[in-house]
Amino acid sequence: QFGVGFYSGFLVADTMTVITRTKEDGGTYFWKSDAKSGFEVGQADENEIDGSSGTKIILNLKEECEEYLEDYKLSTLLKKYSEFIDFPIELLQKTTEYEMNEKNETVPVSKNEYNIVNSMKPLWLRNPKECNASEYAQFYRSAFRAFDDPLRYSHFALEGQVQFRALLFVPSILPFELSRNMFDENNRAMKLYVKRVFINDKFTEELLPRWLSFLRGLVDSEDLPLNVGREILQKSKMLSIIKKRLVRKSLDLFFEIQKNQTEYDSFYQNFGKYLKVGIVEEQGDNTQKELAKLIKFYVTEQTETITLTDYVESIKSSQANKNISQLKILYVSGEGRKAAEASPVLERLKKENYQVLLLTEPLDELVVQAIGSFDGLEIADASRDDVLDNLFPDTATDDEEDEDESFDDLKSFITNTLGNDKISTVKISKRLTDSPAALVQGAYGMSPMMQKYMQANAAAINGGTMDPTYGVAKPTMEINPKHPIILKLKKHPDTETAYLLFDLASLTSGYDIQDTAAFAKRVNYLLISSTSPNDSLNKTDDEAKDVEVL
Repeated sequence: QFGVGFYSGFLVADTMTVITRTKEDGGTYFWKSDAKSGFEVGQADENEIDGSSGTKIILNLKEECEEYLEDYKLSTLLKKYSEFIDFPIELLQKTTEYEMNEKNETVPVSKNEYNIVNSMKPLWLRNPKECNASEYAQFYRSAFRAFDDPLRYSHFALEGQVQFRALLFVPSILPFELSRNMFDENNRAMKLYVKRVFINDKFTEELLPRWLSFLRGLVDSEDLPLNVGREILQKSKMLSIIKKRLVRKSLDLFFEIQKNQTEYDSFYQNFGKYLKVGIVEEQGDNTQKELAKLIKFYVTEQTETITLTDYVESIKSSQANKNISQLKILYVSGEGRKAAEASPVLERLKKENYQVLLLTEPLDELVVQAIGSFDGLEIADASRDDVLDNLFPDTATDDEEDEDESFDDLKSFITNTLGNDKISTVKISKRLTDSPAALVQGAYGMSPMMQKYMQANAAAINGGTMDPTYGVAKPTMEINPKHPIILKLKKHPDTETAYLLFDLASLTSGYDIQDTAAFAKRVNYLLISSTSPNDSLNKTDDEAKDVEVL
């Protein structure tokens, strides 16, 4: 009975012949078949086998498969698939040596000799204590065609119901094939071996979650069959155990790197996005909680990114006068750090020395929403209209409440002027100290950056057609009752000023202005109305009219 590996010979051969002799009876026999008309068994010539016992397999190759007669082709295949087989594999190769003839001339002499092609001992079978860093680095560069040294590596084994040995490497730079597409289909991150026989390097997704596809490594299983395929792997319980173990070891490596700030900054710059994807994809898993300790964000009042652990310690220290139940992990999103930090919703928080996470990518917002809470503190959007209620309880006096009520007419005017297609309501702001107005979302609304991300995704799905209202909930407009513009508008309600106030609040809060032509017209009107006839421009009446037309 022959296995799949034997019968694969018919892919390149018209006929296959097996000649064998055992030690027990000394008889020599053959088996021959063309894989079409059955097989033949009979007595063979004893001279076919050298020695007292052994087996010979002869393949009569098809015409289109003559490349397998070349020793280079065979050597390449053997090094790829059987480099780490325990027993030596010898290949008959043609070698050329130079010898002196009778005339004292150097002449080439060709010889056919058997050479061992799998002399390399598998590093993962050795005791980790017996291997040094240079050996691991050399193996990493050789096995994965890398030019860098690994930042960290893990060499471990699991014994019990499932037995396997593994090597994991964290690259020090982003692998080339991932530089254009972080989840490139041609990525060969993990090599799978079964009993030292190389099976495939295309099973990365079966061995590792895709957010770990930047790692490099190998697994050598003692339990999987040699003819293992993707379908078998997907149904294998053993694979699930192997995968969980690899994830755990990977996290251990990351936490070890985190102990060295310089190394971790370099690691996070290269692979931070992969950790964020892991948080989004590992929903409800302990892995997600572990990854939350590794990610970093920009924060107001700090120049470098920090972890959530450092952030929580910082706000607990700076807000020691508040009850812990009042504290929240606050964030604000924007297209870049400067845009996020300039958001008007941060004004009161900055005055109170309350640090806020600055999310500069759409992925960041998905990450914090997936985490939900960290170290017992809820994660919330600082631009949500109710987020400051618990943080800064309302301590307004009766006089201040009466003052707020005096703005009811203005709020109604702005609401009626802008209409329900632009805002849901107008309210007096607790968070604004310098800006006249800001736009905020309700408790279940999406930030402007997330709205743009969702609209872009919808456009990609719909063939480039983007609905500007997709996923958009009408924002709440908050006004600053102490700002001169608001006080002037309260005394002299003006439609154009209300629209301009809304446009400016849209810009500073991260929203796009839908009607840019109307906005430009209002700004032009404002500039013209603020220009005095006696200014330094000294315009004539005709020139002034030309400007108005423009």
